[in-house]
Formats: sequence, C-alpha cells, structure tokens
Amino acid sequence: MPESPLLYYITDRKAFPGDEPTRRRRLLEKIAEAATQGVNYIQLREKDLPTSNLESLAREAMQAIRQATSMIRHERKRSTDHCPTTALLINSRTDVALAASAAGVHLPANDLSPAEVRAVWKSQCGAVALARENSPPDPLIAVSCHSPQEVIQAAENQATLAVFAPVFQKKDAPETAGQGLEALTQACRAEIPVLALGGVTLQNAASCLQAGAAGIAAIRLFQENDIAAVIRKLRR
Repeated sequence: MPESPLLYYITDRKAFPGDEPTRRRRLLEKIAEAATQGVNYIQLREKDLPTSNLESLAREAMQAIRQATSMIRHERKRSTDHCPTTALLINSRTDVALAASAAGVHLPANDLSPAEVRAVWKSQCGAVALARENSPPDPLIAVSCHSPQEVIQAAENQATLAVFAPVFQKKDAPETAGQGLEALTQACRAEIPVLALGGVTLQNAASCLQAGAAGIAAIRLFQENDIAAVIRKLRR
C-alpha cells in the first residue's frame, strides 16, 4: 500500500445546486479547495460545455490552482520545488488544455492515443502559440481503462497513468457491476500507476490500495465532502 496515495478529483459542476453561474462558482471553489489540500490531479470533465465556455472555465481553474499554490508557498515559506502542486487535466480536449496552459489531458476510451496527443501538443501553433510557452513540454496523459488488458495497452502507449473503472458498483448506476478487486489487482501489475475509480468510498478505499492501486479517483468522494477530512483518512 502506498504511503501517500495519489488523489484524482473528477469534476461535475452539474451536481451542484443552483443556476449555471452558481454551479460554476461552486466548482471553482471546490477546485481551489482541492489544490489547497494537495490533491494531485483534477480532471475537468465538463463534457457538455461548448469550446469557448470550457476554455474560459479551464483558465479560471488554472488561476485557482496557481493562487492555491502561491498561498501554500507563502504559508509554509517553502520554494516551488518543495510545494505540493496540482495538475489540471482537460477531458479529451488537447486544444483546450494547451490554450489554458493545463498540465495535460484525460483520454476516455476510444479517444486519441497518447502518441497522437503528444504529436498535437508539440505541433500546435497559431492561436495557442502563446499558451504553449507556459505549458509543460510533455503533457500528462491519463487514460480511462475498463480491463487489465486496456491498462497494459495504456502503459505500452506511454500514458502517464491509468484510471481503472468501475472497481465497485456505482451508486448512480446499480445496473453496472463493478469489476472487483481481483481485476484491479491484475490491472495494477502493468508498468504504469493505476488509480481506482467507481464506487470508491472511505470505507473501501484501503482495499483498493492494498490491491496495488497507486491512488484513488472519484467525483463524489471529493466533491461532496470536506477534502481535508477525506485526505486525512486516505493518507493516514
């Protein structure tokens, strides 16, 4: 079991109550909270948004993460090299990730390959040329995987990490059976960090880590709870 498991927050602004401006504000507050508490990755998964709205939200999310990082540096009086950082990954959209100077992308199943993303990342120009100057030279790439074989493929394709799901039956999809801890154990044998997703709670997270997962990915676990309290329990 890892001493400090990786934590991966997947956003869902539509789960917040209120109108669109309210939900957007609540989401940015939650992103700032996650970054302040040292969540490793945030996947901006707002798939319904048009490109312009998604890009503006991604830019605001990056600003929230920078401000959180700056606050941590100030409070701890430590250098950037030793300050916990949060990587923002944009769901599927390499162009938006570049435009917002995000750290990389999350690739759903049957999307582009990591190699194709890297090729686009290195070749983008024109409207996002300035953003590329502030983007990492090599993107972080998370890949959705639904079988141990897909995790092996993601590793062979040089993805940064795999998000394996669903491990357990999900609350909002009881008709979808979880793949279970044995499948997770097999997936974690690949030479790539594997994060457990799907029905993961504070009660069963430890079993995922014991099965070999490098960390935990979730929507509700982070979005519906006090993140500091969640992290204390996951990393104790």
